[in-house]
Amino acid sequence: MNINEYGFIRVAAASPKVKVADCDYNVSEIKSMIDVAEKENVQIICFPELSITSYTCADLFFQTALQQKAVESLLNLTGFMKNKPSIIAIVGLPLLVENSLYNVAAVISHEGILGFIPKTHIPNNNEFYEKRWFAGSGDLNDFFVEINGESIPISANRMIFHTPFASFGIEICEDLWMPVPPSSKLAMQGADIIFNLSASNELVGKNEYRKSLILQQSGRSNTAYIYALAGCGESSTDLVFSGATTIAENSKLLAEGKRFSFENEMIISDIDISALRSDRLKNTNFLSSQDESIQEIECDLEPVSVEKMYRKFNPHPFIPSPKKEEEYLSEVFNIQTVGLAKRLQHTGIKTVAIGISGGLDSTLALLVTTKTFDILGLPRENIIGITMPGFGTTGRTYNNAMELMKSVGVTVKEISIVDAVTQHLKDIEHDITLHDVTYENAQARERTQILMDYANKTNGLVVGTGNLSELALGWATYNGDHMSMYGVNASVPKTLVKTLARWIADTQMDEKSRKILHDILDTPFSPELLPADNEGKIAQKTENFVGPYELHDFFLHRMLRYGDSPKRIYFIAQQAFINIYSSEEILKWLKVFYKRFFAQQFKRSCMPDGPKVGSINLSPRGDWRMSSDAVAKVWLEQLG
Repeated sequence: MNINEYGFIRVAAASPKVKVADCDYNVSEIKSMIDVAEKENVQIICFPELSITSYTCADLFFQTALQQKAVESLLNLTGFMKNKPSIIAIVGLPLLVENSLYNVAAVISHEGILGFIPKTHIPNNNEFYEKRWFAGSGDLNDFFVEINGESIPISANRMIFHTPFASFGIEICEDLWMPVPPSSKLAMQGADIIFNLSASNELVGKNEYRKSLILQQSGRSNTAYIYALAGCGESSTDLVFSGATTIAENSKLLAEGKRFSFENEMIISDIDISALRSDRLKNTNFLSSQDESIQEIECDLEPVSVEKMYRKFNPHPFIPSPKKEEEYLSEVFNIQTVGLAKRLQHTGIKTVAIGISGGLDSTLALLVTTKTFDILGLPRENIIGITMPGFGTTGRTYNNAMELMKSVGVTVKEISIVDAVTQHLKDIEHDITLHDVTYENAQARERTQILMDYANKTNGLVVGTGNLSELALGWATYNGDHMSMYGVNASVPKTLVKTLARWIADTQMDEKSRKILHDILDTPFSPELLPADNEGKIAQKTENFVGPYELHDFFLHRMLRYGDSPKRIYFIAQQAFINIYSSEEILKWLKVFYKRFFAQQFKRSCMPDGPKVGSINLSPRGDWRMSSDAVAKVWLEQLG
């Protein structure tokens, strides 16, 4: 598979074995790592600061012999790259320019030396004495340097390299630690990736701080940040180097290498350039201004075909990792409760009506509502829980609905809709044995009418139960369960509803309530609008009709969060759900997703208010504005 076609580029951070001032040995190790990287289809590889000579040469940098050998070694390495059209390497060396010595990064490919980037911020404190040997990029007056009869561009953090698949910039070690790193400007001028060649010695606690800088800078600049640190071979006299390597993307850690190794160490990852550019496109403050000082270097780079990806895709992007679960779920729950609390305070309403079906969505809405009433100091008896059994209600869901309401202490009402819907179908001359959409929607609208009228009767407010996934698919009856006075689950996708309800059950409920909640969690998703089967069990299972919610939530996240094309979503979904769903199943349900998403926008255009809890929201007043008459043709054509 050609990952470049889907918006990815493969990069590596390498920390080779070195011998101080032994350029031949160091270049030999660099070559061996480039060979390994090429076999792994790496397209850009970054080595540490001054990797050709080693960083700890100290006053040997003043020696003409070492300076000349460094350039000779670079030319040797460049010759080695001549037959490698699919990889670019970034290495470090000392470079004499007129009367000053500079600590530079050299970008090389099969085209030759593409450019030199000098270090901007030269440390000269504590254990660092770099100003003794090197000038900073601000002292540079030339824009080209003569190497082997060829003029090579040299630029102080104002050089951006453009490949067919991504653009990148470079900064060196200390540059990252500054209040305004050069990479910030490079990102604003279009660099998708920042490479950092570094030689930062180790101290207790320094690695975590350094990693936090990398993650923060990648997030702040909306880039991928590839960091390559000098290894143990540099360790001498008073300093120890660990060879730490890190690859981050938009504040997320993608790969981290082994530290304190005396072997060659390399980490590889596939960078999602398309996602980075999508985020920049949506951020109206991320604007590039015209800057004539920026040198733009075009680089030839061949695409690669790979057998596997060096990247994991989370199949459940809305669900937090176990490490972050407590904080994340608590925050979601608090946003829901505070949103409802504000609405009740603003309106002065002290009573709510909520339909309780024994299903997961109404359960979460009830838990949010009880917590809200506790916060406001209102009695839970003011929550009118109404269960409305119909033609498809099973004993399991009915019993769970009743037991749950009793266990949390709300007012319990049972109002059967069977007689009312039977009469209504008779009034509109619909055959009650015809179990079509009219039969189903009549029940949903009857339930909503009961809730609305009961709320009016009690001077209350109807709390909606529908979730984000249902809104995306239009899996709600227009002006039925689609409507409420405040929808607390409106931006909570189905996969998160289940996770959140389980967390509440396990952390905040008594044993009796917990047992009820776990049975609800194990109940198949269903609107229960069709009669039960011969065994009295749920016959109408939502996921059999619209497809697995975990797939639809994944599709929704990729489409709205990153603006991914159908072709790209299909590709990434195959990686995320490998050995779970076949390619044919994924394609089938992705087509269903697009058809329903486009056809059902009219329901989202008039959805009630509800709190935004995450980055994805379909409220027409918040994140998502779309014509109800938009056509899905362009999207479906990509899927064949």
